[in-house]
Amino acid sequence: MIVGRLLMRFLLVPLGGCIAICVAMIVVLVAEWNRFAVLTGDDRSGLMAFFVVGPMLAFSMAFMLLPATLAALIAEAFAIRALLYHAICGGLSAWVSLVTIGALDKDYDLSGEPLIAIGAGIAAGFAYWAVAGWSAGFWRPVFAQPSPPLPPPAPPPAPLPPAAS
Repeated sequence: MIVGRLLMRFLLVPLGGCIAICVAMIVVLVAEWNRFAVLTGDDRSGLMAFFVVGPMLAFSMAFMLLPATLAALIAEAFAIRALLYHAICGGLSAWVSLVTIGALDKDYDLSGEPLIAIGAGIAAGFAYWAVAGWSAGFWRPVFAQPSPPLPPPAPPPAPLPPAAS
């Protein structure tokens, strides 16, 4: 039983991480769509955006992986299944990514809006929770059998009849 849950965690956690990264990239692409449209004004710029901006976003998401992986390991170790925990960890991971990639982003200035990056991290945290976080902790079953009900209390003893004198 516990081995099956462990194997399930080995599948769900990476899948949740991949989906979280995709959700974060989609949020950033949608939020920054006008900037990408300016970068891809002509055909040559479109190629440049494909070969530069796409890998730069992927590189930024890779910086997000270290703190997100640490948060996922903590959630698995302590069976933390709270939605808020995963959302906060996603936002913090995105903030770390934004701070780290900021030095490399001078040419295109795609990290000018920190709220977009943090919002993308929060959305990624929600996505991770929806796939893998809600059932964190391989050693603690999600749908545990309820403990049997306690037996009803014993009836009080009957009163003694009055003593005859």
